[in-house]
Amino acid sequence: MITRRSVSISLGAALGALVARAGRAQSQPSVEEIIRRPVVYSVPGMADARVRDGLVYKTVEGSPLHYDWYAPAAAPRASPAVILIHGGPIPSLGARRSGVFVSYGRILAALGMIGIAFDHRLLASDRLHDSAADVADLVRHVRDQAGTLGIDASRLALWAFSGGGPLLAAALRERPSWLKLVVAYYAVMEPFGGGQDESLSAVAALGRDASNAPPIVLARAGRDTPEINSSIDRFVAAANSAGATVDLLTHPTGRHGFDILDPGDRSSEIIQRTLDALRHSLQA
Repeated sequence: MITRRSVSISLGAALGALVARAGRAQSQPSVEEIIRRPVVYSVPGMADARVRDGLVYKTVEGSPLHYDWYAPAAAPRASPAVILIHGGPIPSLGARRSGVFVSYGRILAALGMIGIAFDHRLLASDRLHDSAADVADLVRHVRDQAGTLGIDASRLALWAFSGGGPLLAAALRERPSWLKLVVAYYAVMEPFGGGQDESLSAVAALGRDASNAPPIVLARAGRDTPEINSSIDRFVAAANSAGATVDLLTHPTGRHGFDILDPGDRSSEIIQRTLDALRHSLQA
């Protein structure tokens, strides 16, 4: 009998193996080095961002889950926010402090938006549903505390990376009015492995009619694994069929994690177009 838990374990195990294989196949630097690397793109004013780190958005079995807040140096009114969703499985909590999220938090703040980087519980192959609950709770917390955080709760975007792709499914299915843009970088967009859990499939979340879905920006790395890129291609096909607005940005020679691994014109172009889409959609 295939249960929801067994499907989650299968998907998570496959995801972990796939991301690990992507690193080996592409001669990636060590995990420790990747964690420290900043984004290969910068804007003026990043150093001036206001930062509050280690804020708590929920407590699970006595253990707090944290997020970091990056805000413009001066904001005369409430600002739109971008919630950054890390991938996994990862060995321990703390991904929010890695170089990629510190960089993007400061970049967003310098451009007039608030960046939210947070930890969720994608720590093992059977924790995808826990992570999905964490994403929902983080969004709820940010919107409930919008006044304190200086956030316009009606203007939010979700930006997922790598194994965080399945964590976009609920938002793409529900399409809340506050969600103005969805971004996915080199992300797994559909379950694979020994079972199909549609609650974690961004492809299934589109349904037959996605004309009322928020705009979507996808970044695809040409040197990523065939499985990840096939999931992106299936998502794009489904989105086009369902009438969603999708902008697919491909880095032909980019590796998984090109935005921290592959400096150059194409990486910068993709990041710039993503930031332009965020500013336009969020009216920042």
